[in-house]
Amino acid sequence: MMTLVMNGFRVSRMMGVGHVATRAGRCSLLGFLAVFSVLLTSAPGAHAKLSVVTTIAHIAEPISVIAGDRATVMPLMGPGVDPHLYRPTRSDILALTRADVILWSGLSLEAQMEDAMARLSKTKPVVAISEALRRDRLLPWEGKAGDPHVWMDPGLWRVALASAVDALVSADPDGAEEYRARAESYFDQMTTFEAYAEQASASVPERARVLVTAHDAFGYFGARYGLEVMGIQGISTESEAGLAMIESLVDTLVERKISAVFVETSVSDRHVQALIEGAAARGHAVVIGGSLYSDAMGEPGTYEGTYLGMLDHNVTVIARALGGSAPARGWMGELAYAR
Repeated sequence: MMTLVMNGFRVSRMMGVGHVATRAGRCSLLGFLAVFSVLLTSAPGAHAKLSVVTTIAHIAEPISVIAGDRATVMPLMGPGVDPHLYRPTRSDILALTRADVILWSGLSLEAQMEDAMARLSKTKPVVAISEALRRDRLLPWEGKAGDPHVWMDPGLWRVALASAVDALVSADPDGAEEYRARAESYFDQMTTFEAYAEQASASVPERARVLVTAHDAFGYFGARYGLEVMGIQGISTESEAGLAMIESLVDTLVERKISAVFVETSVSDRHVQALIEGAAARGHAVVIGGSLYSDAMGEPGTYEGTYLGMLDHNVTVIARALGGSAPARGWMGELAYAR
């Protein structure tokens, strides 16, 4: 007889020269191992990781920081993906059905996924985190509850992320203290970033405080940091920019002597190029001030692939391109590039 002690559990087994295990013995051993694995999982300090699936990385990255090692957090949409047009794949549906918690932005951002989310919500927690905001804090969007690009204002996104933290706590009450502590730390970082963003944005000269972008995703950003925002396409990239809109914006660029416009990583630049060409035909030079992160973040594993890194990039690039002052490497000196 050999006795082993593993993780506090005493295990005995017979040892004998020439012993041949019978089929019943093998079954018994397999059964024991199954029970033993369950016991280990429920041992003090052990927990099964929560499986969290999100739509956009703007949710996934902050929540992965807040969840720590208590959860695996997977975004369905990666860099350069437009959530307005995204349709879930078979592998997405499989991941969603296997998830313990599903977090999405809502407010019609992921318009092609609304039916799937409604079905999934009947069997598990499915939380549209932007819809935690009071309606009077949302910018208008004709025919909809409000503009969905809430993450462009860190103060508003903090409220949305707090509702995601509540969902984690509900699904994993044992981790509540950990989730709350890490959320508080993360939200403190957001507050510190906001001070930098305010200072950098305030440095842009009054006459240059106009942000022209590929689509109207920066309304909350403009409202928060005092910039007039003009999007060539509407709030959703499903809307097409008409010739009249482009001509009107060309008039604005020329009359107000706006010298920089911005492209976005998840939207085609063809309309922006049309603006530049139209202004040039009128004798006014306009340059691309930089490429901004709007509906998608940077590559995973990069600073710009984090929520705060994405915002740092946007604030820094916009301020510098419009004649303001901001460090070339941004808030924390970690930007890979700033114009």
